[in-house]
Order: sequence, then C-alpha cells, then structure tokens
Amino acid sequence: MRIKQVEVKNFRLLKDVTLLMEHTSTVIVGRNNSGKTSLAELFRRTLSDGTTQFQLEDFSIESHEVFIKAFDMFNKNEHNEEIKKVLPAIELKILVEYDKEASDIVPLSDFIIDLDPDSNVAVIQLSYQVKESEIKSLFSDIEIEANIEPKVRDEQILREVRKRLQKAYYLQVVAVDPTDERNQKKVEATKLRELLRGDFINAQRGLDDITHKEKDFLGKVLEKILTNSGLQGSTDDDKSTAKELADIVSDIQKKIDEDFNKSLNKFLPALNQFGYPGLNDPGIRTETVLDTQRLLSNHTKLKYVGANTLGLPEGYNGLGSRNLIYILFQLFEFFKSYQCGGLANGVHLIFIEEPEAHLHPQMQEVFVKQIGDISKTFSEKLADGKEWPVQFVITTHSTHMANAASFDSIRYFLSKRGDHQYTCIKDLRAGFSEDVIDEEIKGIGDEGEREERKTKLTEEISSDKEFLHKYLTLTRCDLFFADKAILIEGSSERILLPKMIDKYDASSGHDNALGSQYISSIEVGGAYAHRFFRLLNYLELPTLIVTDIDAVKYSEESKRNKKSKVEDSTGTSNGVLKAWFEKNDITPKELIEKGEADKVKGELRIAFQVPEDGQLLCGRSFEDAFILANQDKFDVPEGDDGVKSTFVWDYAQDLDKTDFALEYGVDKDDWNVPRYINEGLNWLFEQK
Repeated sequence: MRIKQVEVKNFRLLKDVTLLMEHTSTVIVGRNNSGKTSLAELFRRTLSDGTTQFQLEDFSIESHEVFIKAFDMFNKNEHNEEIKKVLPAIELKILVEYDKEASDIVPLSDFIIDLDPDSNVAVIQLSYQVKESEIKSLFSDIEIEANIEPKVRDEQILREVRKRLQKAYYLQVVAVDPTDERNQKKVEATKLRELLRGDFINAQRGLDDITHKEKDFLGKVLEKILTNSGLQGSTDDDKSTAKELADIVSDIQKKIDEDFNKSLNKFLPALNQFGYPGLNDPGIRTETVLDTQRLLSNHTKLKYVGANTLGLPEGYNGLGSRNLIYILFQLFEFFKSYQCGGLANGVHLIFIEEPEAHLHPQMQEVFVKQIGDISKTFSEKLADGKEWPVQFVITTHSTHMANAASFDSIRYFLSKRGDHQYTCIKDLRAGFSEDVIDEEIKGIGDEGEREERKTKLTEEISSDKEFLHKYLTLTRCDLFFADKAILIEGSSERILLPKMIDKYDASSGHDNALGSQYISSIEVGGAYAHRFFRLLNYLELPTLIVTDIDAVKYSEESKRNKKSKVEDSTGTSNGVLKAWFEKNDITPKELIEKGEADKVKGELRIAFQVPEDGQLLCGRSFEDAFILANQDKFDVPEGDDGVKSTFVWDYAQDLDKTDFALEYGVDKDDWNVPRYINEGLNWLFEQK
C-alpha cells in the first residue's frame, strides 16, 4: 500500500492544496517561504506520540479573520452548532491506495469502510477542530475596549483566542468512504500511527566543525540501531549480535563488581566516626553499572581510517561526507525501527529536508537518483526480500537535485498573493497530461479537426517534456527557484544582460529594482525558446523572452531564404516568433507593427527588435540593434537611412560577438540599452 494523495487545508501557507505522491520518492522544489517545510511539520505533529497541538499562528491568515467572525456570532447568541460550522479547522486528508489481493491489510482495516468491491482507496481525514462544548470557553468574557479601531479590536480578540485555543481544540481522526463522503467513522488516533509511521531528517543537522565542538552524532545513531536490534521484529542475525554485545558487557560487569567496586569502597569516608551507620541505618557501598546502549552513546565514537592505522574523529572528515553518512545511518535506523515496530504492510513516510547541504553537485545528483534504490537494498539484504513500503519526500533548493530528479516526481511549491499570501502546488506531470490536451481542444466543434489537433498536441507535449527534462539536466538551470526568468538567444545578450539590468534600474528609479530580485537567465538559442512556453506558463513564472527578428529575403536564384536587412526582408527565420504568433509566413514589417498586448501571453512576454524612438531603421540582431541605439559610439554616418543601414549591416557582420559583448560589458560602460530590451525589462519589473 502507498499514499496516493495528500490534501491540506488551513495550515500556514497551505490554505488549500493537493499533493500527489509518487510511489517511491517525491521531490518538492520552490522558492523560500513557499510552504515546503510546513508540509513536513504538519505530518510531524499529527503523527507524534503525544497530544497533537497547534498554535493560532499555525492557522492560515484567512482563518484569523474567521475567528473574528465566529466571535461576533457568539456575542449575538447564535447557536454553538452554527458557530462550529464557521470556525476554521486544520485538515489533513490522506488517500491510501492498497492492493485488494494483498494477504495482510490489517493496519488499514479500520479505515476501509466502503462496500464497493472495485474500490482500492481508503480515505483518512484528520481535523484539528473545535469541541462544540468548548466554544463558550473560547470566546466568553473577552473584554473589548470601547471606541477602538477595528484593527486593534481584532488584535485583542485574537490575543485572547490564542491563549484558549489548545483547550478548545482537539484532533479528530475519521475514516471517509471514498464513494460517499457523508459516510464517516471515527477512529482512534493510535490506529493511524499503527498504520502510518513518519520519520524526519531535518535541514539543520548540527554537523558542527571540529573547530567549534565535535558532536558524535553517528555514535548516537548507532546506539538507536543497537536498541532496535534486540526487539522482537528484528532478524535472527541482529538479535544474535545484540546478545553477543550484552554477554560481553555482562562479563565486564561481573569483573567490576568483584574487583573494581571492592577497591573503590576504600575511598568512602569513615562515616562510622560520626556514629553512622547506626542500628537502624543502612550501610553504603559503591556499585558501577554498565549499560550497553549508554556505552555507544557516551563512550563509543566512530573513527575514520587514517594513515598508519590512526583513527580520525568524526569532526575531522569533511562536512559533505559526514552529512551523507549521517543521512544513510538515519535511514538505516528508520528501517530497523520500522522492521521491529510490527507495522507489517503499513506505510512508512520519510521526509528529508535539504539533503544537499555540503554535498558537491555530482553527489547531489547521485543521491536523488539512488534514493529510490535504498528501500530495495535494505529489503533484499537485510529483510530477506520482505518489502519496506517506504515513501520519501525530499525538499530541496538544489538545482542539481531538481534537474536530476524524474520530471514526473517534481512538485513545485508556488507562493502566490491574493488578499493574503498562500501556496499553490504544481505537479509537473499534470502540466503535460492528457487533461491539458482535452482542455485545449474542447472548444473545437468539428470532431475530425478535434482529433487531428489532439494528435498534434500529444506529439508536441511529449516532445517538449522530453526536451525540457534533458535541457534542465544538462544546463542545471534554476527556474524552479527564481522569482522571474529571462530567456536569451545568444552569448552577447547573456554577457551584457546584468549590465543592461543595472542600467534599467538606474534609469527607472524604482525602489524594488530588478537587480535585487532573483532572476534566472537562460541561454536557449533561437530555435528552442518556444519549447519552454508551456512549462513557464504552468509554473506561473513571469518570463521575458528576448529573441531576434532574424529577417530573411527569398532568393529566386538559390530558391531559398537568405539573411537580409529588415527593410528589404520578406520573412523571418525565427521559429520562436512563428510559434508565438502562430503564423509561419509572418513578416518583419508585421512584427514591428505588433502592439504591447500582442507581445504578452499569460506569464510570458516576447521582445524582438523594433526601431529606436525617432528612427525608422530596425536591427536584425542584437548587435545591429545595439549599434543603432548607440550610433555616436560607432561613428555611424548621419543623414540617409540607406547609408546608415549599410554601415550598420557591414559593421555587425564583421563583429566577434563574444569580444563585442566583453568590450561593452567590462571596458566600456557609457551606452544605451536597446529599446526592445528596455521595454521588456520594464514589463518584467511590473510583474508581481
């Protein structure tokens, strides 16, 4: 059995989200403060052995407003039943998919309440909700000052609610019929913990360097592994090893009792000189007890093999190696703990936060690719092939991990802002699914045309998906972590882009300048930018696409298109522009006449050469446009546009693009940003 889907409501930024889980590992990516850690924290609390409690701050911002509304209803003496319907609850719904033919689904049996023989899904709903009997204690006797501002009044109410929340709220666990949500059955929280085990490897693992204070984390993990090895569910080999260690310690204990403590007693003070012990007072003696587990925790250190057989302490190894070893030890401990916990055929969920810490890029890629094989290795070598039903949830800020992971396994956490900030989860697989195709063709009335369009879209989406995964893996681009993006065509734009952004910021006078935002710039060439359109719009990532107009003129002599000046052209060779405007025979003249609205589609804006203000000439490429925007820097002759055009054309043809970009990016600073790029940057700045 496996967790198929998770739904969360009203927990921090996770106002209302659905997360589809992969069979083995799900990789969560996204910008900072997008709710990635909140998901792990919600599971940590609901699966804890103690009483699950939340603070007022754990409720989504919208929920705070609902508490105010419920308070007003209480003061109007409305029925508790109606107030309870209004009061917010933190909800976690888990859909578990199971094999109906499995020999043992006992841990899930309490949650299977439907009568549909074809159903293979159990629905578990956890709700941190108000007790109807405690609504009075939540709101009664809250004194509000008269004639105060509404904002101050709300703050006073919430301050009192915060103090009373944990007394009035409790965690309820119910099984829900997947065929009829009205059919529900309350289940003890302990049943959930018997079914679902949760373990967590936090982002802050405390791998201190030796220069501060060595912490022998690995020895402590080894202690836990030994503890689990003696439990009932352990393998015979583990039990035998644990017994051997216990016997060795027992022999040492006997020696200590006979010799060590006999000598140690001589150090006891001569209490008899003070009349102690008396007739009714017990005597005293020393006793030293050895505990196998404490020996590991406090007195056993793992050493790295050094030169001349000298063992080096943990702190002497690199942080990356220590981090990787620590994670693997933790996973081994979790496996052993699961193996001994009697949760056969249950579900084991392990959250790993930011495993990339201190790991070099290649190791990060290996880790995310191999994590799925760990469960197989442990099962085959340490559990006689018995399956370990583990699902990993990995949160990361690493472009290497994000791009090396399976495209289908990535879940993108997007932080959005309406009246309040909240999180939206994007499943990359869903963005390229058949549902997307059906949505795009549903407006086509003719069945034959609809089928033709569907076939074409299916091929395009499949091709784009394959291309994007390969491209992201090869280039390590950071689209998943950026605030905005710029797709550029060539080396000149790539080298000069930072300088152009600086110049735009300086001339615009904006407070929150583009240079202070996290902008991912990606060089995609002139033939591939359109392959990104679907992904970028799905990610809702504001993106500027900078491309060239690439004017061409048909030659009767050669029977093919050749590069030409814009004013002499009959078409464009740029596939991105053709795809954007959905017209293969579009001309540069038509392109130049396009307005701002034509250049924007969803979250994307395209930018291509246009004449500078007060000019008629238009550049064919970035270099042409740069020269036309800075004519005094290149001694462009004044007067006739034809003469200018020929001069600029000839000048640009002889340029080494990289040397040109380096000259104006490093050596020369006094120049103007071409108009088409400046307008594009202005649009990008305005996107929030």
